[in-house]
Amino acid sequence: MASEKTYEEINAKIKKGKAVVVTAEEIIGIAKEVGLKKAAEKVDVVTTGTFGIMCSSGAFLNFGHTKPKMKMSRVWLNDVAAYGGLAAVDAYLGATEVREGDPLNNIHPGEFAYGGGHVLEDLVAGKTIKMRATAYGTDCYPSRKFEKLLTINDLRDAVLYSPRNCYQNYNVGVNLTSKTIYTYMGILRPRMANANYSGAGQLSPLINDPYYKTIGIGTRIFLGGGSGFVAGPGTQHAPNEPRNEKGIPLGGAGTLAVTGDLKQMNPQWLRGVSVTGYGTSLMIGIGVPIPILNEEILEYTTIEDKDIQAPLIDYGAAYPNAESGNLGYVNFEQLKSGSFEYQGKQVKTAPLSGYPRALEIAETLKQWILHSSFYLGQPSQTLPSVEGKEEK
Repeated sequence: MASEKTYEEINAKIKKGKAVVVTAEEIIGIAKEVGLKKAAEKVDVVTTGTFGIMCSSGAFLNFGHTKPKMKMSRVWLNDVAAYGGLAAVDAYLGATEVREGDPLNNIHPGEFAYGGGHVLEDLVAGKTIKMRATAYGTDCYPSRKFEKLLTINDLRDAVLYSPRNCYQNYNVGVNLTSKTIYTYMGILRPRMANANYSGAGQLSPLINDPYYKTIGIGTRIFLGGGSGFVAGPGTQHAPNEPRNEKGIPLGGAGTLAVTGDLKQMNPQWLRGVSVTGYGTSLMIGIGVPIPILNEEILEYTTIEDKDIQAPLIDYGAAYPNAESGNLGYVNFEQLKSGSFEYQGKQVKTAPLSGYPRALEIAETLKQWILHSSFYLGQPSQTLPSVEGKEEK
């Protein structure tokens, strides 16, 4: 086994500009060429990336006090409702909240052109947003109505906080019924005519640290074009999902709660989206650096698409009725090829997340570290893992 490294040692090398940093795609070839032991000795950090739709996302916004003061109980931003049941001038805007009276929904029921994800993108892009709020009025907060045109610079605070991002693995959506269906996995045509999948495969953050030995509370990450942090395990974090012989979960398994300053982010990596027949959401770019503390961690980062199996799920009847609907497994090499064979039939595939964009995130994070503008954050506590696999 290669000797153990520490976060302090790696950060010292980053500061001196001497750290060896490669992407999760590059490490595969390096390990094959020189072997795991030498690769672990040579490489200090492996960068990962993913860019896709992450519905469980949103931001805490603080508007600053009005004059006279107001306890905002209902808040709208460009006619998208934010949750105001916090302190006087705080609100939480969810990515999937849709615009009230959306014109597209009036034409095509169930479809929305604009929602919370779009508001967040517009804020990050520096656009002007119409904000309005109402309140019931109290002695200490007498105002009952307020309206203002604002930009992100007018906000006292704007903090992206997503309770569930970066699924470790995810479903491949298909449809076994005789009619086209519209889902958060996109349009699925009848009789398994197509299959949609999500995730960056061998670049995905939690795939490269399957037992969460380096990822936890305080891990510093690329988030929406700026830097952010892992706040803890995401909602629905389920480390005990069945795994294959490489340790890769055969279902969703791990998730991350992430946070960062919205004012530092870039609309290139934070994009509002409309999903036909489903609603609105947000695409987020996330990259996690994996410190190569030892040979075991290095080996995890050499995972390849062919070794990552995703469950094939029927969204036509089984999924909406909370049934398993598991039709088997397809690996990411097959998914990325554009089609796979199922029971003698060729099924066309399409991604809901972008591998080239994920690679760009991993490369950007790599350059930040090489130029000593990004340092590793050692987690105060790693994510809950499979029993016996946690780092204390």
